[in-house]
Amino acid sequence: MLSQEEITRYNRHLILPGFGIECQEKLKSAKVLVVGAGGLGCPVLLYLTAAGVGEIGIIDFDTVDESNLQRQILFSVNDVGKPKVEVAAAKLSKQNPHVKFNVYAMRLQNKNALEIFQDYDIIIDGSDNFATRYLVNDACVLLNKPLVYGAIYKYEGQVSVFNYTDKSGITGPTYRCLFAVPPTAGSVANCSEIGVLSVLPGIIGTLQATEAIKIITGMGKVFSGKIMLVDALSMNFSTVELSRNEDAWRNTVPASPEDFLRTDYEFFCGNKTATSFLKTITVSELQKILELTNEIQLLDVREPHEQPQIDELIDLQIPLAEIKYRAAEISETQKVIVFCKAGTRSKRAIELLESEFGFTNLYNLEGGVTEWTKHYQLK
Repeated sequence: MLSQEEITRYNRHLILPGFGIECQEKLKSAKVLVVGAGGLGCPVLLYLTAAGVGEIGIIDFDTVDESNLQRQILFSVNDVGKPKVEVAAAKLSKQNPHVKFNVYAMRLQNKNALEIFQDYDIIIDGSDNFATRYLVNDACVLLNKPLVYGAIYKYEGQVSVFNYTDKSGITGPTYRCLFAVPPTAGSVANCSEIGVLSVLPGIIGTLQATEAIKIITGMGKVFSGKIMLVDALSMNFSTVELSRNEDAWRNTVPASPEDFLRTDYEFFCGNKTATSFLKTITVSELQKILELTNEIQLLDVREPHEQPQIDELIDLQIPLAEIKYRAAEISETQKVIVFCKAGTRSKRAIELLESEFGFTNLYNLEGGVTEWTKHYQLK
């Protein structure tokens, strides 16, 4: 029930056609977790607090830095050096004393994600790195929680709702349906490396807050099954349709909480490497081996549609995204030559197999298929 003070505070909601007290009470009963109190998290938190979401969790391990002030609108110069979650909760409590705030001044990890997420109705991702995005997505899939996604890059942003189950019981795409595997480590810079337009996270974060309110109240149509691409310089908002790819997420999302706890997302995203020495083989060395024996296994970690397919190298194909779940198909006794287009994904596959499954018989084909075709013309 709303108090008289709340009825006065939320008057502009209550007089909206189709909204009224019922939707406002749904907001009051809702629990929303915001991952990250940075550029995206700040506008999300401000608007959800103003709207009257009853319980809001904030998780962020960082402190306020002066470089944050250009876009993270919850903070001021007096907050520099202080924990973001504590500053945010204190200021937001003054904005709306009817909201309960739970602060988690810690890094989101496998060991705490499921325990924290299970207490909330909706998860909003305001993170700025791929490892956290995949972790958040997988935790939401395991717990069947809707995920409001947002991302920013220089002058552009993205918004979508993942893993949302509609009124008919149909669940929409997950983050892995869009990005089954992360980009090559270092190929996409973050804000601290490439910069970001100050107002852009405000635009994207406000759209994320809008989707959360729609999910809670049942108003409108939730932005599931599509992704919005925002170009701030041209002020162009375009929409791309998405479909739920069962193979993409079933073969990549950990199958159980136990598998989730064992998944190293930093390693998966290429942010760290295995400590073992990587064994390699050149295309000329492989050619000589193939002339002498067939007692080896050739493992192609490219996607099935990638060309060219080379007759001499056709043996076992397991895309990198599936390698963890099909490790049993890989020989532990024969010499295994792992290859991809140029040698990068095969290296990551070897590092994963060695660190998580103890393989010692894997060799990376230097230069991959690209190098092979330079020396041996396709028939």
